[in-house]
Amino acid sequence: MYERERITIFDTTLRDGEQSAGVSFTLRDKLDIASMLAAAGVDVIEAGFPSASPQELASVRAVAESVGGVTVCGLARAVPGDIEAAVEALHGAEHPRIHVFVNASDMHLAHQLHKSREQVIEMARIAVRQARSRVAEVEFSPMDATRSDPEFLAELICASLEAGAMTVNLPDTVGFILPDALRTLIENLYTRVPALRNAVLSFHGQDDLGLATANALAAVSAGARQLEVTVNGIGERAGNTCFEEVVMALRVHADALRVESGVNPRAIHGLSKLVEERSGLRVASNKAIVGGNAFRHASGVHQDGVLKQRETYEVIDPAEIGHPVGTEIVLGKLSGRAGFAARAGKLGFVLSGAALERAFLRFQELADRKREIADDDVQQICHAVAAEAA
Repeated sequence: MYERERITIFDTTLRDGEQSAGVSFTLRDKLDIASMLAAAGVDVIEAGFPSASPQELASVRAVAESVGGVTVCGLARAVPGDIEAAVEALHGAEHPRIHVFVNASDMHLAHQLHKSREQVIEMARIAVRQARSRVAEVEFSPMDATRSDPEFLAELICASLEAGAMTVNLPDTVGFILPDALRTLIENLYTRVPALRNAVLSFHGQDDLGLATANALAAVSAGARQLEVTVNGIGERAGNTCFEEVVMALRVHADALRVESGVNPRAIHGLSKLVEERSGLRVASNKAIVGGNAFRHASGVHQDGVLKQRETYEVIDPAEIGHPVGTEIVLGKLSGRAGFAARAGKLGFVLSGAALERAFLRFQELADRKREIADDDVQQICHAVAAEAA
């Protein structure tokens, strides 16, 4: 047997997640979410961007002071004032981390930062060194890494490691890269920067092309040992890599990937509901893992299979994520006899033979007119068939 390596789960719901348009967490929201994340076994909580405003600094400080047993992180640009704001905010944390970032792609350097490559390398070196002199843990992110020149990216990462960074994060800032290309990028970075083997390589994905989870798994297969995620995948534009998808994909494919996380999956459903409520962003019904339809079966073929053996059409046991209801059979026009008979049986009606055929025919007639058949409908059908036979 082989040992599984540990994947650090870095949750940025309170920072990047709050960058979702229309989302604004209160201090109470942040404290409640952070507390639940810590209880779930998340390794790092990025509590916010302290230099953004006095209120943001205060909220990061409150999380740092109130949540124990977890690393609390503050984001900072590669400028002295941001780093000092992060130091102040994280003063009360058991395990503080400063996350320093700087633009890395030529597009960002030319149109946003207006700096040369040499200037950016020096900014990164100075900022990481400053942060490392104030806290034990420093993470460095070359923003827009996946669209950056590979040689310059390697130089920038090398400078950050020499300055004291212990974690190097690769942000796919606009959700651009394909999984195979990301794998190649990481493998080449390990070759270009041998010192990277002594640090933790991280991946931060955005979901603009719907590739964030696939990219996160590709990063793990290439050697990344930290993944940056948000609950329900909330975040800038199309959102971030989903916490729940990553945790469960790592769990389902633990043997293939030879890794594991320390997250308790039974916390997933509760966390999803809390973030949905506090963010005001409704989770789509067809959302993987936590969507309302994730464990509901409407097709007759699927209903027949799942009634005989749940695993025929479910790769995850809903109880494993703390789902309060579990597998559901939804009766409608696509349902078969097995699903209808099973629901009738739960309601106390044992149907078979001709009685089942008559009841099922009535059910189909109703299902053609009604989107979803409720328990009351099934009871009325069964009572009507019983009265006809009396």
